[in-house]
Amino acid sequence: MTPLRIGFVTGATPDKWARHWREQRREPLELVPVTEDEQLDGIRDGSLDMALVRLPVDQDGLHCVRLYDELQVAVASREHVLAAADDEVTTGDLVDEQLVRPHSSGWRPEADQLEWPEMTEQEAIETVAAGTGVVIMPMSVARLHQRKDVVTRVVSDLEPTTIALVWRIERDDEVTQTFVGVTKGRTARSSR
Repeated sequence: MTPLRIGFVTGATPDKWARHWREQRREPLELVPVTEDEQLDGIRDGSLDMALVRLPVDQDGLHCVRLYDELQVAVASREHVLAAADDEVTTGDLVDEQLVRPHSSGWRPEADQLEWPEMTEQEAIETVAAGTGVVIMPMSVARLHQRKDVVTRVVSDLEPTTIALVWRIERDDEVTQTFVGVTKGRTARSSR
């Protein structure tokens, strides 16, 4: 039996849905981690049946079901001034900072920015842990790469990011719809 292959972007947590799937269905389920840069590649080339992605993505030819929002957080060294802030900061609090990685919204601090090499989320957190700059990312990604030498603060005036389930329009079959139902909380006994 061919497994249902579900990609999931860094920070997404498909475990609960995978457990419910395995309790309700005979078809095997395979979870495949993907980076944000490649989150649609497997859908487009057919190697993945569905994917949990971080919006925005090009939805041309795809079904898209929004699942949940994620707060955006600033990550900085424990020695950074952000460590003294309560649980939240605003972009106004960050205007003089160096962003070690561009933010997906395009927001930039007012301070002249240095040219940083491209880096992964983990590399960005390692860089800020060393006392250089800050990085803004979804809370789930920051938690995934959490370290004792950094702090995270919610950036209250940035829009949250959204995790969504996508699949090709032509793949709208019973198995696909059943997995959509699992992500929406439907059980084997409930109807759409």
